[in-house]
Amino acid sequence: MAALDSPPQGSPSSRHIQHAELVARLLDRSYLDPILGFVAPGLGDGVGLLLGLYIVFAARQAKASRLLQARMLFNLAADGLIGAIPLVGDLFDFAFKANTRNLELLKRGDLTKPRPTDGLVLALAFVLFLAALAIPVMLFVGLLKWIFS
Repeated sequence: MAALDSPPQGSPSSRHIQHAELVARLLDRSYLDPILGFVAPGLGDGVGLLLGLYIVFAARQAKASRLLQARMLFNLAADGLIGAIPLVGDLFDFAFKANTRNLELLKRGDLTKPRPTDGLVLALAFVLFLAALAIPVMLFVGLLKWIFS
């Protein structure tokens, strides 16, 4: 099956891709992701990661391969893990643009049928993503403890 160039208007894929484009534009091109991380260290990074999951959801709705979804989760995990480093991570967020990368993967992605090993790759990517999500939350909790102690 070919890439997602132009699904029929009104189809679930079309609607999800349009929403994914909006998410990528807001988080990466409008710099909401690095701003959230700078203004609310830890918490903002976590919110950015959760919002970025919508693009992975759109890929799932478009029946993208599990391997493609795993690659998208790896992009988000890298964004979250490096983005959690104060200041350096915020600068990284300006340059890396994980959501725009994931949108491009979705648009030109491999929509082939899943392979048996894709599940393992997806599970590992999801564990890495959860770790990336946990670190900013732990940093935010640590910051709150430091401020209020």
